[in-house]
Amino acid sequence: MTWKSQDQDQDKQKKRKRETLNKVLVIIFGLHTLRVNLQISYKLPHRFKYFMHQYTSIAYMGKNVTSYNKYYFYSDSGCAGRGLRWKATPLTPNLAEYQHQDETDLDRHGWTPLDYFEQYIDRDLMMTIAECSNIMSLSKSGEPLNMTTDEIYHFFGACILMSCIRYPTIRMYWSKALKITAITDKFTRARFFKLRGAIKVVIDHDVPEDLRMSDKFWKVRPFLDRILQGCLSLNRPDCASIDEQMIPFTGACPYRQYLPMKPNPVGIKNFVCATADGIVLDFELYQGTGSLIGKVEEPEGLGLGSLVIERLCQTLHRGTKVYCDRFFTTIKGAQRMMGKELYMTGTIMKNRLAGAKHKLPSDKAMKNAGRGTSSEVSAEDGKLCVVKWYDNKPVLLMSVVHGTQPEDTCQRWDKKMKQYVTVSRPSIIREYNNKMGGVDLMDRMISYYRMSTRTKKWTMRMVMHFTDLALANSWLLYRKDHAICAGPKTRPIQFLQFRMEVATILLAQHHGADADLSTEEEDSNQGVKRHVTELPHVSVRRRANAHLPEMIGLKNAMRCRQLGCTGRTRVRCMTCKVFLCLQTERNCYSAFHT
Repeated sequence: MTWKSQDQDQDKQKKRKRETLNKVLVIIFGLHTLRVNLQISYKLPHRFKYFMHQYTSIAYMGKNVTSYNKYYFYSDSGCAGRGLRWKATPLTPNLAEYQHQDETDLDRHGWTPLDYFEQYIDRDLMMTIAECSNIMSLSKSGEPLNMTTDEIYHFFGACILMSCIRYPTIRMYWSKALKITAITDKFTRARFFKLRGAIKVVIDHDVPEDLRMSDKFWKVRPFLDRILQGCLSLNRPDCASIDEQMIPFTGACPYRQYLPMKPNPVGIKNFVCATADGIVLDFELYQGTGSLIGKVEEPEGLGLGSLVIERLCQTLHRGTKVYCDRFFTTIKGAQRMMGKELYMTGTIMKNRLAGAKHKLPSDKAMKNAGRGTSSEVSAEDGKLCVVKWYDNKPVLLMSVVHGTQPEDTCQRWDKKMKQYVTVSRPSIIREYNNKMGGVDLMDRMISYYRMSTRTKKWTMRMVMHFTDLALANSWLLYRKDHAICAGPKTRPIQFLQFRMEVATILLAQHHGADADLSTEEEDSNQGVKRHVTELPHVSVRRRANAHLPEMIGLKNAMRCRQLGCTGRTRVRCMTCKVFLCLQTERNCYSAFHT
């Protein structure tokens, strides 16, 4: 056999392999198309995924199908929209008119900080906490806690005041040199810690087993529902933003999450709907996708991001513009919201764009064109557009409201030139930046004076966080009302002063005879706490000519104050006023004064 015939045989073998591979790829592509249409879930074998990644151009029914990378076969149902045809034409939105609500801001004229706060945490909730705490404490320990409603007010007031005046440890608030009388006059240190460890929002025995299985946060659900009720009572604006919020907690808790890009990466995830001013309108704690499916109509084919959008948009009015980041934005989700006359705008991932990304210029081409370059493509009906803008890196946004026009300019920092430069900015970028920061603003307000009680109980962490959220919401609403009623000449009180006024009013609550302060019984035989004499300074203790012992006629001997001694004695120093052992085998009196 000649070398020529050998080469021909090898070429035929390679040709047969290519034909076989193409047939296999066509079958896989057909199966995947069937899977998308029928919503069937399956995983491709590793070898087929490798083939599809390597060979990115296949022939299917006479048409050349290009750029089917691995993301095409891993796309979730939220990436629907591949049937859309994209054109390089401007957006032509057809929006429903927003129905404005009757403004009730003037009804809050003359409200005090406590009035704003009681929109979220009122006396009924405080009474519920006191009742549940007493019942649970009695059932567990067998001893009555005797917690009153006013004590709950005082406890929350003390926690708020501690967040405004920070000490390294909580015990320092009761120290003689640094104590805060507004706190120490209400309860002792031991009583404060006992209340903090015993606070309950529900009676555990009354919660059925099916509710415990379906709701992982049932232990604080009444508290969350009351905060949510206050948020839902607020007016709905024409623009809202949806984003994630982390409740920082590193202990054991249900559905603890880890988001490395967040300032507090470990904690409980909370999805929040807020206005551009940062006022929270609605929220939903993350408990897995299954908990959201039951709260959304027709959830079939929706991913987690689209389910969250559907859930948090239930209380918004028709014509509202919703802004979100790329975690929530999908073409299918935007089309569903458009059918409900709610209009989405947000950043979007490349693998959720279907065929739109092939109509847009490449990253390299836009980088060569310089900063400020933008490009826009729209769907065939003109109701949805995708915009790509190059700043420091390319940014992809999708909207049914905004396009590139009208463009304006903004100042951006140039690292090479070390100065600000003027850059062209599309309309969708400007609107997104102005309307998207509401949840981040709320997070920033909470972080300034966070009620950071150091605890291993996730329930207490949740109660403290949502109390902070209620305070921040109250101040933002107060500031909005003040701008309308008072005008620009008078300044609103600052957030710190607002919190301290709420704390002072809560600490001063007194509603009747049941508000008598409960004292901590440290000794079972005595009802009043014994006064402890402070140890004198070492310079006073070492004056040899000024200390004489005296015998005190007590029924019960007192504990020796010498460090390390556990004995009891009736001998007291006349100058230092402390009891010390004075015996043959144990002379603490001499050791204390030398």
